[in-house]
Amino acid sequence: MNTALAETLSVALLVLVLAGAVVRPFGWPEAVVAVPAAAVVIGTGAISLEHAQAEAERLGPVIGFLAAVLVLAQLCDDEGLFRACGAWMARSAKGQPRRLLVQVFAGASAITAVLSLDATVVLLTPVVFATAARLGARPKPHVYACTHLSNTASLLLPVSNLTNLLAFAASGLSFTRFAGLMALPWLAAIAAEYAVFRYFFATDLDTGTQAPVAAEPLKVPVFALVTVACTLAGFVLTSAVGINPAWAAFAGALVLAVRALTRRRTSAAALVRSASLPFLAFVLALGIVVRAVVDNGLDTALSGLIPDGTGLAALLGIAALAAVLANVINNLPAVLVLLPLTAPSGPGAVLAVLLGVNIGPNLTYAGSLATLLWRRIVQAHDTEVDLREFTRLGLLAVPASLLLAVLALWASLAVIGGG
Repeated sequence: MNTALAETLSVALLVLVLAGAVVRPFGWPEAVVAVPAAAVVIGTGAISLEHAQAEAERLGPVIGFLAAVLVLAQLCDDEGLFRACGAWMARSAKGQPRRLLVQVFAGASAITAVLSLDATVVLLTPVVFATAARLGARPKPHVYACTHLSNTASLLLPVSNLTNLLAFAASGLSFTRFAGLMALPWLAAIAAEYAVFRYFFATDLDTGTQAPVAAEPLKVPVFALVTVACTLAGFVLTSAVGINPAWAAFAGALVLAVRALTRRRTSAAALVRSASLPFLAFVLALGIVVRAVVDNGLDTALSGLIPDGTGLAALLGIAALAAVLANVINNLPAVLVLLPLTAPSGPGAVLAVLLGVNIGPNLTYAGSLATLLWRRIVQAHDTEVDLREFTRLGLLAVPASLLLAVLALWASLAVIGGG
């Protein structure tokens, strides 16, 4: 297949795959469109079999890591971790919507960082709905915080987001150095989001009950918390000795799985479902389609747009480009495209890409798969998301968060170093 035809075909299939992920016709999983598309680019020669195999080998460990974290998050939910979080938020808010927003920001930021953004979107959002209703507060500020923080607060650890796992593999950093460099940008971005939310939702936050409600018993799932803490320690240890941190995630999930199976709280079939195999197949297929687009000219087109170096201006340029690309083709394809182009410049450039693809998607519905999933969950609670309102909030939050996060990354690189 000639280059022009291969480029046209691969771009068309990428658009089709993304449209399928957004629309999900007949409720089909994203993989229903993505897997055949990957087969087409391989079968027609738009991507060589060697490159497709190389992409699969590159994504394999990342997908395994993601599966283990998804199972771990679901088992934590089965242990009552998210119900305990809701009870803690209700008790700490003391009937005040502004205090509840603080609790939601704290809870969502911690859950996103440790158990991944999927846990915040799928498991915490319904809890926040229920907590706001119980307090008589307007749910919108708190529910919107779940989707914004599922993206923004996923900057801290390699395990927080699939994009982080990809960037972590490309950066050459250890787990602890990655976390050290991203801690200040993480805090800066969350602080900017909070300030914007307080301003944007001032009317909603001033409305609602001011009288504390009866406190719900707080049952802390100690075993789940200890297992999660040990898993985090395992991430650090495995990274330090050169072992794939996915093994630590697998160990944590295995411990909780054995406990849940022994107590008949789950089944083998439920554990397999929690791994979200169709979504994992989608990630792999999407990676192959994106690699076909890159091989057929996108890398050449973008390479001229990427600033050289890792100075402040270059970091700002890279992050802005990544944010724009995430909103055009979704953040996962964006990171797959940009990492090979920025990795030669060093970890600083890779982390700047990560800032763009994690914070940028808060601007539009299609920016990240997590936002699309969040929208479906909100609609399941008989609540509609206003596109104009969502975009206005994004126009305020994204530039402020991205600018402060890039400044913080630049400072962290200067103090800690990217080596």
